[in-house]
Amino acid sequence: MSIYREFKTFFKAQISAFVGGVVDYMVMLASVEILGWHYIYGIVLGGIVGALVNFSANRYWSFKGRVEGLAGQLPKFIIIVVLSVMLKSMGTSVLTEIAHIDYRVSRLLTDAIVSLGFNYTLQRFWVFRKQMSLSNK
Repeated sequence: MSIYREFKTFFKAQISAFVGGVVDYMVMLASVEILGWHYIYGIVLGGIVGALVNFSANRYWSFKGRVEGLAGQLPKFIIIVVLSVMLKSMGTSVLTEIAHIDYRVSRLLTDAIVSLGFNYTLQRFWVFRKQMSLSNK
């Protein structure tokens, strides 16, 4: 893949992640600030809703040239979401409870690390990896 195409894919995936992340964060805030839930529960609900937005955007826009059957991608994506929510919950909890950083700020810090270092990498190279055709092998 050319550097230009790789950068374009990365950029699109980051836009998708940002939109999914905004939805995720807003659901978390609403869960905590309006419904009175503990922030960990808000992270879980937000993570699920944001993941649905992110998966759809990545599948049909960011990585559209790599779309295999939904049955092949969805289980992999669910694994990433579960692990991502766990990492976000643990990171946010550590920064909030031990470092005494407000959960809203600690969540943003944790998200930045998890999104770039974990989510994008696994989505790009595992969930939405380009399938080799027989002529490319």
